[in-house]
Amino acid sequence: MNPAPQLCQRFAGLLLGTAVGDALGLPAEGLSRDRIGRKWQGPWRHRLIFGRGMCSDDTEHTIFVAQALLSHPENPAAFQLCLAWKLRLWLLGVPAGVGLATLRAIFKLWVGFPPRRSGVFSAGNGPAMRSAIIGAFFADDPAKRREFVAAATRITHADPKAQTAAMAVAEAAAWGTRGSESVEKLLQRLPLLGQDNEWQTLCRELMEALAQAAPVASFAESLGLRNGVSGYSYHSVPVALYAWLRHPVNFSAALESGLNCGGDTDTVGAIVGALAGASCGDHAIPAEWLTGIAEWPRSCTLMRRVAGRLAAQQTASQPLGPLRYFWPGLIPRNLLFLAAVLVHGFRRLAPPY
Repeated sequence: MNPAPQLCQRFAGLLLGTAVGDALGLPAEGLSRDRIGRKWQGPWRHRLIFGRGMCSDDTEHTIFVAQALLSHPENPAAFQLCLAWKLRLWLLGVPAGVGLATLRAIFKLWVGFPPRRSGVFSAGNGPAMRSAIIGAFFADDPAKRREFVAAATRITHADPKAQTAAMAVAEAAAWGTRGSESVEKLLQRLPLLGQDNEWQTLCRELMEALAQAAPVASFAESLGLRNGVSGYSYHSVPVALYAWLRHPVNFSAALESGLNCGGDTDTVGAIVGALAGASCGDHAIPAEWLTGIAEWPRSCTLMRRVAGRLAAQQTASQPLGPLRYFWPGLIPRNLLFLAAVLVHGFRRLAPPY
């Protein structure tokens, strides 16, 4: 297989894997792993609305980053400005479930703060959920990978921990996209991404758990996450990384093991799906999980087209520019999504608890 089709498959796997993990995990967001087990039996499937799934901000932000890369693949400052405008306009659509740090940062953008200063001091996982595509796009360029992840992170989050976690996801996606190095190289790279003691401890615990082939749920419990994975980036990112590394060639097993931990399931699912999709390719994603996504205009077809253009951008001499879609369709889509989320929220009031 020549490099272009293979790269396209990996980019498509990343984008579609993000969407699948996000959509499957969304109905379970905030539930403990025990309640998930009592509420739903059997394999994971779409459950948001009439047996179908929809995507949240995890997928939307990843698409924004991909489109900004197509507009400015060489200039991180221009990329940052472009992404900041996409986030500003996204908020006008009244998205459901926007994170508090991201919300505050976008408000700062609207009142005139430049993107390099709009981030708030938070270590939430917002930057991590959208950084995998940067790692894949710059899989062979560590300097660009670092610059673009930093640019994307600073728009919303100023805590260095948020950038460390986002860099970890980008490094993992780059490793998975290359597909030619031993996992030991990635494990050696991870501790170098952050200097704080907490990150160093997390990296040691992750490597020890891998050496013991510990179940993903046991690893999460060892981090104090027995009742679910939180939105703190030093919780969600290590669990997502471990779920993927524990099942490196099995998309379904990796994703389900991460979702079974409970908590912030849509973001953990999105990150695991992105990494597993990048390393396994889009053909590894179960067809029923893809066809069960009810999204428009940011559909699975659009994501495949974006993946193809990202692959073509690798050898293009000029920016190819973003793909256009019928953005007015987002208004009825967002209203439907909000209604589905509210209905699903009321369903949670019923047993089993």
